[in-house]
Amino acid sequence: MRPKQNVGGQAVIEGVMMRSPERVSVAVRRSDGKIVLKNDPYVSYTRRHKFWNLPIIRGAVILIESMVLGIRALTFSGDVAIEVDDHRASNQKSNSIWLGFTVVFSLAIGLLLFFYLPLVLTEMMGLKSGFAFNLVDGALRLVIFLLYLFTITMMKDIKRVFQYHGAEHKSIFTYEADQQLTVENSKKFKPFHPRCGTSFLIMVLIISVVVFMFLGKPDTIADRFIRLAFVPLIGGISYEIIKLSDKRINNPFVRLFITPGLWLQKITALEPDESMLEVAIVALEGSLGKDFSDNPNIIIDKSHKL
Repeated sequence: MRPKQNVGGQAVIEGVMMRSPERVSVAVRRSDGKIVLKNDPYVSYTRRHKFWNLPIIRGAVILIESMVLGIRALTFSGDVAIEVDDHRASNQKSNSIWLGFTVVFSLAIGLLLFFYLPLVLTEMMGLKSGFAFNLVDGALRLVIFLLYLFTITMMKDIKRVFQYHGAEHKSIFTYEADQQLTVENSKKFKPFHPRCGTSFLIMVLIISVVVFMFLGKPDTIADRFIRLAFVPLIGGISYEIIKLSDKRINNPFVRLFITPGLWLQKITALEPDESMLEVAIVALEGSLGKDFSDNPNIIIDKSHKL
């Protein structure tokens, strides 16, 4: 029997993306009820060269890879969901340019909203102590993040995405429990997973407070740019902690450490319906190499790779 693979995923528009060490797969529910599946080989840069797999560095690499693949999967799912034939194969060059712009823009907005804005607000308070400054800065960053999540959950479409997020977690739990990948088996599990991206983001916010403590109070523009330069390091450290906690999940101290992320998933990973679980299972099995060519209810998308 083939050993278990480390599988992770992401919810997309009316579907789920799954990623294994060898493949990336996106399954999307079309308006006529059929499932469109894109299933491509993909090997992480952390497995292509030893340097990229060094601790801390691999976390930053995986973070960037996940962002790029995630945006590609979202673009694909959006096309399927609204049934638009944009001739992706013939427009691959223009799509790549647009993808690059979207990644840069998303990164800039994220840095502005979750790192620069709290910094500006904290400076307005006139705090002198570096310790107090970084503590308030971190608290504001967390509050802004929570407000952001609560705001987007008010949108109907986002709620469905969060339900697919729950379906992703349930199907992965089923696989990790060595149970057959069926809707009925997946329904037994909770939609909260310790390796979730939500838990990772909370870890980033916590680690950023600790790291910035060592940098002191930012008094100049150069000090602010130095903070931004430490973001990949913060992401790398956070990844290593999440990776370690997944192996020590039954340790009481580790459970306490990951609890905030699991609590937050009550917002971002909602209970899915059976049709969503079906899509998540197709995506998961696709990432594990299953052949769906004989299934009339699944349409294999053979346009250019993700």
